[in-house]
Amino acid sequence: MEDYPAKQGTENLDDPPNSRLFVVASRSVTEDELRDSFSVFGDIQGVWVVKDKQTKESKGICYVKFSKSSQACLAMEEMHGKVLVDGTKPIKVFIAQSRSSTRHRDVEDEELTRIFVMIPKTFSEEDLKDTFKEYGDIEYCVIIKNKFTGESKGLGYVRYYKPSQAAVAIENCDKTYRAILAEPRTKAATTEEYSSGGTARGGEYMNAGDNMNQYAFPMADPGNYPVMDYRSGDFTRCLMMSTRAALTQEQIFALFDLIPGMEYCELQRDAYGMSKGHALIRYSNLGSAVYAKDKLNGFEYPPGNRLAVNFVDDGEDRSSPVGRMAMQFVATQMMSAVWNGPSTSQVMKPPGYPPVSQMSRVQTDVNLPPLKKLAPPDSKSKERLFVVFSPSPLPMDVLEDVFCRYGSLIEVHLVPGRKVGYMKYADKQCADDALAALHGRVVNGVKMKVMLADPPREESHKRPRTY
Repeated sequence: MEDYPAKQGTENLDDPPNSRLFVVASRSVTEDELRDSFSVFGDIQGVWVVKDKQTKESKGICYVKFSKSSQACLAMEEMHGKVLVDGTKPIKVFIAQSRSSTRHRDVEDEELTRIFVMIPKTFSEEDLKDTFKEYGDIEYCVIIKNKFTGESKGLGYVRYYKPSQAAVAIENCDKTYRAILAEPRTKAATTEEYSSGGTARGGEYMNAGDNMNQYAFPMADPGNYPVMDYRSGDFTRCLMMSTRAALTQEQIFALFDLIPGMEYCELQRDAYGMSKGHALIRYSNLGSAVYAKDKLNGFEYPPGNRLAVNFVDDGEDRSSPVGRMAMQFVATQMMSAVWNGPSTSQVMKPPGYPPVSQMSRVQTDVNLPPLKKLAPPDSKSKERLFVVFSPSPLPMDVLEDVFCRYGSLIEVHLVPGRKVGYMKYADKQCADDALAALHGRVVNGVKMKVMLADPPREESHKRPRTY
């Protein structure tokens, strides 16, 4: 899909990392207009407008390569949502994924604002902040400590408010700090994550010191947690999930975060960093925990992999009057759901929570718009999207559920025996919106590569392209 000049080596497109922008713009925007608009942010090494190979017309997708990641990040911050040419739609600007990336989602601001550094063990958090504040506004600094001795491990995190500030810090700080972007973490509260020493997940630093996976909960086999059952009345806010499939931290987080109130989620790992197939999840209230257990225990995610979800002891005292009242309230709701069936089980539905039928059918980290009606079957197709699925195609009803939310979807077509499909739209803008929102995203454990399809040829016997 990315048509770069042959002289531009692939290895140079991601050097340095995060220096290439992915731009969704009007099809009338030219390379010269892009270069003129973005050149104010730094040295541009290349601009590419992705074009249809047959008609040579722009597909509305562009790439801009800068010489520094700080320049690309600043351009993203300033240009996202701006109108380049009067009369055209606002552009969307993102940091492009590495061409060798196998990740399941686009690069997000959250991943670009936190850096991981090596520091003297004598550094305090104030020392760390004073050292790096010259590069931008700092949201917080954390020094990783041994949870038993409280001594610094000589490692720390610095979180900036903007990606460009973090990039400038990496580029300009003293090389002895060996600053790199930190790996993404969960959205759990920062103070809790680091309350017992924090977590070092910075790639090359994984072996610097003893085990760095130190969270408020002890890292242990699920056998060490007393497993409970809600029928016995032992409700807690903590859940243990077991899976046979190799789910990632991000997938587990996205699944359990569907229920409002999740405040902690962590995949359990062994001493070598490998998944144990278990995750510990905690909610801020009993109702959300019971709802999550009831709806996700036995749920297949991805299809064919049945999850096991059980309560575990969270160490809280349930003997107080308030604790007993809370447990009785949740128990009453559960019994109501059991006796009255699915229609009344919604008494536990938090405000704004999607219907159970939608939650169980579509699991994704995309903020999907509301469902919209399909276009009439006899509508003329104005645009087609070509979708490549990995590792396998999604069911037709799931694809229809996801792609219809952007409006004017006519039909979904899967190519038999192939991991590809087409989405027909009656409106080009709706197709563009679906492309921008769903490209590179994961739905029910399946990653989708979404692109504009080539116009169908009359009496063409060539098989559809998969690139």
